[in-house]
Amino acid sequence: MPPTVPLRRTLTVLLAALLPLLAAVFLAPSAAARTDAPAALPTATLTEVTGFGDNPSNLQMYMYVPSGVTAHPAVVVAVHWCGGSAPDMYSGTEWAQLADQYGFVVVYPSVTRAGTCFDVSSPQALRHGGGSDPVGISSMVDWAVRTYSADTGKVFVTGISSGAMMTNVLLGDYPDVFAAGAAFSGVPFGCFATTDGSEWNSTCSSGALTHTPEEWGDIVRGAYPGYSGPRPRMQLWHGTEDDVLRYPNFGEEIKEWTDVLGVSQTPAATDSPQSGWTRTRYGSTGDQAPVEAISLQGVGHNLYTYGMAARALHFFGLDSGGTVPPPPAGACKVTAATDAWSTGLTASVTITNTGTSAVNGWKLGFTLPSGQTITNGWNADYSPSSGAVTATNVSYNGTIAPNATVSVGYQATHTGDSAAPATFTLNGTACTAG
Repeated sequence: MPPTVPLRRTLTVLLAALLPLLAAVFLAPSAAARTDAPAALPTATLTEVTGFGDNPSNLQMYMYVPSGVTAHPAVVVAVHWCGGSAPDMYSGTEWAQLADQYGFVVVYPSVTRAGTCFDVSSPQALRHGGGSDPVGISSMVDWAVRTYSADTGKVFVTGISSGAMMTNVLLGDYPDVFAAGAAFSGVPFGCFATTDGSEWNSTCSSGALTHTPEEWGDIVRGAYPGYSGPRPRMQLWHGTEDDVLRYPNFGEEIKEWTDVLGVSQTPAATDSPQSGWTRTRYGSTGDQAPVEAISLQGVGHNLYTYGMAARALHFFGLDSGGTVPPPPAGACKVTAATDAWSTGLTASVTITNTGTSAVNGWKLGFTLPSGQTITNGWNADYSPSSGAVTATNVSYNGTIAPNATVSVGYQATHTGDSAAPATFTLNGTACTAG
């Protein structure tokens, strides 16, 4: 039986109201699926961006935008290592978590060529606007600045290994773009230069390439002839036992950037912010000195551990100023003990999740006493073998339920100090000592 006239009128009104809503739901294009649509990028997830601008070497661009992104945010470019990728840099460092806390955006460049090393050696890469990877990364920064109305005075870059070398290159090529950089296990700008198409320079990597400070400075200044504006500050990190990019490169970097920034080669301040670390500051004694250099005694090439990014962030000045506090005690407790003999020891470490939610995937950071070197371990992967160590979960113990524990351990040699590590961090947060 057909509806009555009043009912038909009611249905007509309802349909008229619903049709625009239905059209919006079913007919509108999905902006979130368009990575070249700036306003539609999802937040709080790693997202690939395409069509970001001039990209002569076919790099990929990924971004992390926190849900609480600030107005006119800072931009941090986080550059991966050889063999790595943007997703690796995202998951293997705490820059995204720091972005959540402080509201900046993170750009993660990713190499697509074989070997996944950044070009820090070709003539094109070592001059302003010359081509190759630096041009692509500069385009990524421009895209991020336009899209999020970012503060052009707060653009920073950091990287590990190949990414550290690229950090040096970007500060040399684009001093007008970056305010500061933090390089973890790198080499000076221009050190890896080649003219035969090779991506590797053994003379540089072995630490055999040396110059006077002025010679290094001239190499940097030659990358952008005529530039007379301010130069970005630089923070440098290197392990004394680096067997990939040898430790002498650390001193050459210091010579280069102190000359570029016009400050004395003599440290204005020297201290030890953590056991086994020696920090020197050049040009001033403050936390944002023109050049800051941190040497890690007994540590190899893979020196990066959780907590270091927070120190780089402080050097950038993005953590609201003040001094770097120790990480707050988190929802974890760690007990450690050693059983030693003349030149060796066995260590037992127990991690307890004292929080109310499960830990899914963990990295335990700690610093071995001087003279200790891990020879083998169990229930975790340990890297490096001395100095600032990160123990990473293995396949069968990556989840720690609330109030549950995981036990790990290692054997090590020692030269007299057989003590257990005194402090631990779990996924970058300090744990209570047991």
